[in-house]
Amino acid sequence: MPDVTWPAEWLRGVLEPCVLHVLADGPTYGYAIAERLDELGLGRLKGGTLYPLLGRLETAGHVTVEWRVGDGGPGRKYYELTSDGRAALADARVRWRAFTTTTLAILTPEDATPDGPTVSVGALSDSTAPDGPAAPTGAAASDVVARNSLPELAGNSTPDSRPMSRPTTEVLP
Repeated sequence: MPDVTWPAEWLRGVLEPCVLHVLADGPTYGYAIAERLDELGLGRLKGGTLYPLLGRLETAGHVTVEWRVGDGGPGRKYYELTSDGRAALADARVRWRAFTTTTLAILTPEDATPDGPTVSVGALSDSTAPDGPAAPTGAAASDVVARNSLPELAGNSTPDSRPMSRPTTEVLP
């Protein structure tokens, strides 16, 4: 994944479901969550962003926290998804898909064609990339699927359940 810096406003909006997604793989500690999100393409998170969110997730009943003694090092707080957290993640996935479909419909040029080629979101950071056709608007917008840097969040993953290597937006027939 190219090193992309996402706008802070976008990260604030998607960070909670992304953290829930990481925790769906099993209990882990804050630093490992931040590392995984970086691997998935969200970039480096600061502790002042992640740890308050983890506290809010605990207060909401979406995670439980357990202090574990470290192996030869300091102890760590491990966070584990609860059944309420799994339900919140499932809801976020559905809502995120609807939200990205809506925003793509708004942001897509009127002259776009339904059978246009795939438009890479990665090209947005490349000032030399040519503009290509994008997804349709209006009624045809329901056929648009946004595949972001965390495809599992939108329910899109590769057969081995790992994220696709590059964010894309595809127009589906």
